[in-house]
Amino acid sequence: MVFGMAQGNENWWRDGIFYQIYPRSFQDSDGDGVGDLAGILRRLPYVKSLGVDAIWLSPIFPSPMADFGYDISDYVGIEPLFGTMADFDALLAAAHDNGLKLILDLVPNHTSDQHPWFIESRSSRDNPKRDWYIWRDPAADGGAPNNWLSEFGGSAWQFDETTGQYYYHAFLAQQPDLNWRNPDVRAAIYDVMRFWLDKGVDGFRVDVIWHLIKDAEFRDNPPNPHYVEGRPPNEKILTQYSTDQPEVHDVIAEMRRVIDSYGTRVLIGEIYLPLHRLMAYYGNDLTGAQMPFNFALLSTFWSARSIEKIIEDYEKALPKGAWPNWVLGNHDRPRVASRVGPEQARVAAMLLLTLRGTPTLYYGDEIGMHQLAVAPEDVRDPFEKNVPGIGVGRDGCRTPMQWDSSNFSGFSQVRPWLPLPEDHIRENVANLEADGRSILNLYKRLIALRRSCPPLIAGDYHPISAQGDLLIYRREAGARAVIVALNLGPEPVAVTTSAIRFGSEILLSTFLDREGERLEGVLDLRGNEGVVVALPA
Repeated sequence: MVFGMAQGNENWWRDGIFYQIYPRSFQDSDGDGVGDLAGILRRLPYVKSLGVDAIWLSPIFPSPMADFGYDISDYVGIEPLFGTMADFDALLAAAHDNGLKLILDLVPNHTSDQHPWFIESRSSRDNPKRDWYIWRDPAADGGAPNNWLSEFGGSAWQFDETTGQYYYHAFLAQQPDLNWRNPDVRAAIYDVMRFWLDKGVDGFRVDVIWHLIKDAEFRDNPPNPHYVEGRPPNEKILTQYSTDQPEVHDVIAEMRRVIDSYGTRVLIGEIYLPLHRLMAYYGNDLTGAQMPFNFALLSTFWSARSIEKIIEDYEKALPKGAWPNWVLGNHDRPRVASRVGPEQARVAAMLLLTLRGTPTLYYGDEIGMHQLAVAPEDVRDPFEKNVPGIGVGRDGCRTPMQWDSSNFSGFSQVRPWLPLPEDHIRENVANLEADGRSILNLYKRLIALRRSCPPLIAGDYHPISAQGDLLIYRREAGARAVIVALNLGPEPVAVTTSAIRFGSEILLSTFLDREGERLEGVLDLRGNEGVVVALPA
């Protein structure tokens, strides 16, 4: 199978590398223990030094912070905790001056219960904005209208004493869902998109995009026959009627038309769905999201055969002309260094940055930040507070960026909003930049190699048969080709595949100590080592 792509500026999101910043945790500039826009601006030279192409910011809009910005009370403002609109304008201008794109988080599924739209909607049953949200009469017994559950625990329905109806919230009760079947809601959110696009932002990552449309009949969701005790309680039912409805694709096509009217912008969708359902979010004739996020690597068993199958299935499932993407970490999932171990975190970096498709990095993964076990008294995540003790908390992957060995790791002058791990004194940007073989310098070298090597940017992907802990594939563009060989195990192994010809040369090892080494038919890999090998023309 041959996979290719067109070149050119309109495809910057294909060629580029995205870097997610969680604003609360990147850099505090005003001494309140919380990161902000001026802090991001201060650290822009660091982001540029990595070699990435685009920054994605988690929400920065006014919010009561019930879910740390994913409960928005004003879509066209800046949360004072993060700064002012002038701060945002300065950051956007500086990003563009440095050749970086800036992507915002759009949260259209729900607002804060403090948003003026919801305050109006809940004021009376005959308010013009009543139908902007999802209101239902109680069931015959006076209880919730159906069995839908909140992602954060408990019923997804909240009773409103004033009007005698329930409103739907897929997440917290403070996050009422908008009614995307109402054309006025759609128009209002599209106007929000235009506001930011007019300012010059380069696109949006759309939060929980598969949730936007619900079943028109509000039928009960079926039970999950595979539910296991100890898992989050919302998994007791399948979301057959509360998510991923066919009409959602009409909405996404409308969003895409807004994006396309501004030229070279990008629409990214957050979607946790099985592969065959994920692919529908590219849209008919690719008129949906340009990049429905591919989260397969976030939860897979970390073995060569598992990953090989994920790549194969994903590549085969892609619609004709669709562009792949890969994600290793984000603000909702445990850190990759803790999932796979610090040794394999280097191999994971090479995997992410050599696969076909756009990679997204999560801040701190490039310095090997691990999942912090947060003490009960330090828990901030509402998910963990609602469903304690089973490991759903997201605070551990949102801890402050570790810049140096000073107090509070250079993130702030005061105690940060989340604690820092004890190892921040050693494991920080300043120390790792000075260590020529650190994981940070590996990331920089991988990014530089990807940018300079056409097969890694746009080349076809061809798996090479391998056994045990070996994962091997070829990336090929025209007459140029490279082999990527990854040892996902701790034991050394000799690679004798005929694909690695005499005269091949190692371009990069995850240990950063074999560049330029010539191969003569056999490639010896150490435990937990990956290499990129240039094949002779």
